[in-house]
Amino acid sequence: MAVSLEGRLLVAGPGLIDPNFWRAVVLVCRHDDDGALGLILNRPAELPVGDLLPGWVEALAGPEVVFVGGPVEPEMAVALARLLPEYAGRAESDTWTPIDDRLGLLDLSVTPGDEVGALESLRVFAGYAGWTDGQLDFEVASGDWFILDSRPDDPFSGEPVDLWRTVLRRQHGHLAFFADFPPHPSLN
Repeated sequence: MAVSLEGRLLVAGPGLIDPNFWRAVVLVCRHDDDGALGLILNRPAELPVGDLLPGWVEALAGPEVVFVGGPVEPEMAVALARLLPEYAGRAESDTWTPIDDRLGLLDLSVTPGDEVGALESLRVFAGYAGWTDGQLDFEVASGDWFILDSRPDDPFSGEPVDLWRTVLRRQHGHLAFFADFPPHPSLN
């Protein structure tokens, strides 16, 4: 592992044609010598979270549906949460894995009433994206991914299907041009 990408965005380059990651925006939640774990931020599904986890609806960021977090363990629910400012800096525990000062992964098996009051935003994902040691570094070096800074609203965007274009468009230089890259070069 060269440098940890934890908290950064992986934005799929236009040449990444794997259907699991085509035009994906992935928040890297963990990146260490064992590999990396991330969540695809721009793949909302149609299943309302309230149908599965009604106790968590109060803290949900819209759209209030389950998102496809990645191809690994798609039957597993993963929760990404942002704490209210007064709870910033919460230490890692059995129920909370911090990504930064206010953003982290929350264990949904706890009683919602114990946690909802501390949350500013919550998003539920089915599955996650995972890479073994060195795999993500290889993909980045191969040009499959652009590594970009995340803004606080990116993980909870109200327009998640537009996130790939939005993130690229706000970049400086040549990266901004990729925002208008056609879905298939033959359409150019």
